[in-house]
Amino acid sequence: MFFDSSFIILIPAMIVAAWAQFKVSSTFNKYSKYGSRNGYTGAQVARMLLDSNGLYDVPVEVVPGRLTDHYDPSKRVMRLSQEVYYGNSVASIGVAAHETGHAIQHKERYTALIVRNSIVPAVNFGSNASWILFLLGMVFGMKGLIGIGILLFTVVVAFQVITLPVEFNASNRALKVLENKGVLYGDELKGAKSVLSAAAMTYVAAALTSISELIRLILISRSDD
Repeated sequence: MFFDSSFIILIPAMIVAAWAQFKVSSTFNKYSKYGSRNGYTGAQVARMLLDSNGLYDVPVEVVPGRLTDHYDPSKRVMRLSQEVYYGNSVASIGVAAHETGHAIQHKERYTALIVRNSIVPAVNFGSNASWILFLLGMVFGMKGLIGIGILLFTVVVAFQVITLPVEFNASNRALKVLENKGVLYGDELKGAKSVLSAAAMTYVAAALTSISELIRLILISRSDD
C-alpha cells in the first residue's frame, strides 16, 4: 500500500507533462499551417545548415512517425519525420534547424552533449534495472539492493537534467542561424521560437517527472526504517 500513498508525489509532474505534450502538439499544428516565405523544406534547410558548418558527410534521412525527428550522434545521421522533411512550414523549418543544432554541438564537442552521450549506456541499464533491484530490495528487506536501485535511478535523473541545456542550446543555435542565414523573417522566427519553446517544455516535464520519481523512491525506502 505504500506505493499507492507515495504516488501523490508524481501528480504535479504528470500534470506538467500532460500540459507540455498538449502544448507542443497544438503549437506544432498551428505553425504547420504557416508556409515560409522562402519556401524551403525542412530537408533543404537541414542540408543548407549542415553544409554551412562543414558537415557535408552528415546525411539527412526521412523516418516515419510524427515528431520523431532526431540527430543520431553514434551514426552521425540526421533523421527527420516526413512532415518535417518534406514540409515547408515555419514549424518544419524550426524543427529541422533544431536537429541541425545538435549536429553542430556534436562537431564542436559541446560539453553537456558529450557528458549526456557518455552516460547513455548507464542510463539504458539503469532505467530498466533500477526499479527491479529496488522492488527486490523492498520485498526481501535488502537495503543494499534498495540503495543500488536508487543509485541507478539517480543516473537516469542526471541524464534528464543534463538534457535540458543540450536542448535549449540547440534551439538557441537554430533560431540564430535561421535569422542570420535569412531563412526565416520576423513573425516566422517568432513562430519557430514558439514551436521550439513548446518542445523544450517536454524535456522540462521529463526532468521534473524523473526527479519526482527519485524523491518517491527515497521516501518509500525510508518508510520501513
